[in-house]
Amino acid sequence: MPLFSKSHKNPAEIVKILKENMAILEKQEKKTDKEVSKSLQAMKEILCGTADKEPPTEIVAQLAQELYNSGLLVTLIANLQLIDFEGKKDVSQIFNNILRRQIGTRSPTVEYISAHPHILFMLLKGYESPSIALRCGIMLRECIRHEPLAKIILFSEQFRDFFKYVEMSTFDIASDAFATFKAGHESDDYEKLLHSENYVTKRQSLKLLGELILDRHNFAIMTKYISKPENLKLMMNLLRDKSPNIQFEAFHVFKVFVASPNKTQPIVEILLKNQPKLIEFLSNFQKERTDDEQFTDEKNYLIKQIRDLKKPTA
Repeated sequence: MPLFSKSHKNPAEIVKILKENMAILEKQEKKTDKEVSKSLQAMKEILCGTADKEPPTEIVAQLAQELYNSGLLVTLIANLQLIDFEGKKDVSQIFNNILRRQIGTRSPTVEYISAHPHILFMLLKGYESPSIALRCGIMLRECIRHEPLAKIILFSEQFRDFFKYVEMSTFDIASDAFATFKAGHESDDYEKLLHSENYVTKRQSLKLLGELILDRHNFAIMTKYISKPENLKLMMNLLRDKSPNIQFEAFHVFKVFVASPNKTQPIVEILLKNQPKLIEFLSNFQKERTDDEQFTDEKNYLIKQIRDLKKPTA
């Protein structure tokens, strides 16, 4: 029995038709929304199968290859705002499905996007367009789950744009950008941003880290972060940074380690080892902030917590 009936086009035909209709849509010569939607649905069916039928592996592989070779994946993201609401949903489902696809230990779409990193930056820039921001966020978070793609974003100049997007006035877009940022934070490479030579990158990364772990919705992330002694050591070093603003942002992360009632043993040991030095350091830390009562109260609280620390009895 053939894989495709006469009413079902094969992957090459679907990609060809969709690419042609996207070109027409791009030029806005005539309405092709319905044709685009039809092709996207056909593509989604190939990738996801139906309720009673799994998609054939070789057909999925053929579709993936056609998407790479034709450049259609790039076209769909570049022109996402031209596609209707349901079509946008289909594009994000197709993108994420094909991104998760593996052949043994290889992830072909991850390799393809690594070779075409502008795809990631188009998705990131999508936060600037309200009509596609949330769809781009869904695709971007799926990308960040893959270490090679997370690294490209984290070490790019464009990463700084996250700081702009999470402060946007449109609440749902700002929240979505923050959710994507949180996904990026879980990559080990995030720490390298805190060592950045670039002042803006360093300060904003630190500021967002503070906001992230102080948000009660992120209790699990906070608990994991403050359990690691290397994170405490980094914050203690940043407290002595030459920039007062970076010192201040580091303080807001450092205080979570000290204030936690459930410190891990390695954290307690570091604080005890540095107990006299920390008390003296904090007593003189940013004394010029005389008008910031909350900061002064928090500082005094931390000094008391560190002073009251006792070595565990054997």
